[in-house]
Amino acid sequence: MTHFDLYLSFIKKASLTVLLVIFYYCFSIGITFYNKWVMKRFHYPIFMTLVHLAMTFVLSGISRTLVSWYTGKPHICLSWKPYLKRVAATALATALDIGLSNWSFMFITISLYTMTKSTAVLFILFFAIIFKLEKLRSWLLIVIVLIAGGLFMFTYKSTQFNTKGFILVLIASFLGGIRWTLTQILTQKADLGLQNPIDTMYHLQPLMFIGLFPLFVFNEGLSLSASEKLFRYHETSALLNMVFVLAGGGFLAFGLCFSEFLLVAKTSSLTLSIAGIFKEVCVLILASHLMGDQLTLLNWLGFVMCLSGISLHVALKVTYSEDSSKDTRMEKIHDVALSEVATELLLRNGQANESEEDEVVH
Repeated sequence: MTHFDLYLSFIKKASLTVLLVIFYYCFSIGITFYNKWVMKRFHYPIFMTLVHLAMTFVLSGISRTLVSWYTGKPHICLSWKPYLKRVAATALATALDIGLSNWSFMFITISLYTMTKSTAVLFILFFAIIFKLEKLRSWLLIVIVLIAGGLFMFTYKSTQFNTKGFILVLIASFLGGIRWTLTQILTQKADLGLQNPIDTMYHLQPLMFIGLFPLFVFNEGLSLSASEKLFRYHETSALLNMVFVLAGGGFLAFGLCFSEFLLVAKTSSLTLSIAGIFKEVCVLILASHLMGDQLTLLNWLGFVMCLSGISLHVALKVTYSEDSSKDTRMEKIHDVALSEVATELLLRNGQANESEEDEVVH
């Protein structure tokens, strides 16, 4: 290939990556501001989450069917025993993570939500070490100090701080750590066949709905049944408007999962991690300009400190994964070399035995 061909190939690949990142940002940033906007007029976040789960289940089911028709391959469908035994815990953690995150929008700003939710990395590390998906290394302590210190600086004497909302989103971050650790275990089980995120989404949604429904009944059921927003509506136009508003969030929720999958499939998980870091910067800038979130210099320093910890974690994780892959390749080369030596020795042994037999015959 000529230099021009290489340059053209690089431009095409870079352009595709940028377009996929923008596509991911549209859904990821869009659903954050959309949910915050909805919570200002519809004070039932758990019910809203249930609507999103139902729509994601339907849309993922349609997507699975279309893919199956296009490829001619049957889609994965787990039997009841492995489904309840292996998927239930992941579904419950995911449902509570999303539900409490949406609930927190009732009390806190987008800036505080974004900052606090970024601490999920700490809990993911914690549970990854417990489940032995990650080794305890010294640099992890630096990451923990940077992220925790950044959160403290961001929330210290914040003018728009709300304790209830902060606790809700912090619990959601904790559950997010469990969620993504269990999801990693779930998708890495080859015998389940849930490597495709669309299949994973399809199987998670029903149990997520069932797990979150009791919280909805306890916290919002009676209030919503007496609300004029839905069940006791006076005007059909107002009801249809609210249904379309809730459905819009469902499409955004499905689009977010799909865009994440597409970005990882066409680029890498590293691209998604880096894009996630810059996404949080975009969210904070947009929140301060569009939503009127008030951020002091200390808040911004805390945010930068937290992002430094997340960036360090991503960079070192890539470094260690590359080193481990090199070690794996070296082990494979070593094993191949040993097998070749062993084969050669066996052949020589066989030739020696044959020559000895010939001598005995003669």
